[in-house]
Amino acid sequence: MNPKKLHCATVVFIIYFFSLNVHSQLEIGFYSILCSEVEFIVKDEVRKAFAMNPRIAAGLVRMHFHDCFIRGCDASVLIDSTPQNTAEKDSPANSPSLIGYEVIDNAKARLEAVCEGIVSCADIVAFAARDSFEMTGGLGYDVPAGRRDGRISLASETIKLPSPAFNVDQLTKIFAAKGLTQEEMVTLTGAHTIGHSHCSSFSNRLYNFSGTSRQDPSLDRSYAIRLKRQCPQGSTNQSLVVPMNPSSPGRADVGFYVDVLVNRGLFTSDQVLLKNPATKKQVRENARKPSLWMRKFSAAMVKMGQIGVITGDDGEIRRNCRVVNG
Repeated sequence: MNPKKLHCATVVFIIYFFSLNVHSQLEIGFYSILCSEVEFIVKDEVRKAFAMNPRIAAGLVRMHFHDCFIRGCDASVLIDSTPQNTAEKDSPANSPSLIGYEVIDNAKARLEAVCEGIVSCADIVAFAARDSFEMTGGLGYDVPAGRRDGRISLASETIKLPSPAFNVDQLTKIFAAKGLTQEEMVTLTGAHTIGHSHCSSFSNRLYNFSGTSRQDPSLDRSYAIRLKRQCPQGSTNQSLVVPMNPSSPGRADVGFYVDVLVNRGLFTSDQVLLKNPATKKQVRENARKPSLWMRKFSAAMVKMGQIGVITGDDGEIRRNCRVVNG
């Protein structure tokens, strides 16, 4: 072969191989050339929504978590149901409690106007979760990007999400299945420092806990009285919500762990962290060391954001986050 042609072929192969390698994994600054405004635009939309409704922050953090735990971080949680299929967002695990879809829609519309077909919905969700946590007082962190969007969303698969009634072994197992350690499980559970919960997610602890006790004996008595006032027995009012962290519900801090230590964890899955020696030790350490928890939380969010990601030429970049491309 002609030496010049051989050299050109080698260069082309090296560029192609490098391109495959780059796009087979997530990168910080992935959009720095193709769409440099992406993080500014997403943060601007989160900021506007947060100013109107501070509860949106917890919703967007939770959205990222619920997305990643089902089919990986592929924005499948955003897809609308059709007459032929009930999607994740309409499952009991997500509806009506999961909020913030319109924030993603608004960011996507702006990004399509300036960077058409470039930014995935999955990356928007990851950026929005980071921005939400930061706006509530949490530590900001760099988000590696390059996710692609999935095409499948099934409500039936949301049974794989952790339940608020889980014990430590169940929590540890379901997080381990996603490549997350028990310590990372305890760390990420600290996201309950912000946000609200519908009464139905914990009312069994107040009125129908077990055959021997109507009320969960591990629940602080004064806290239980307050919860009963907020969530009357038998109420079907879906608008009734209570703060997940009673001591400081609007701030990303270690108040959640402090509350758990005095038996004011809202969910069974929160309070059971004291029943295992290892997780109890982590709860105590996080409560004592706010800056350490912040750093661990940021690292755990980055790791969680890489669960089952679609990259390269797989999946798609949805034009509308609610609908799979035609």
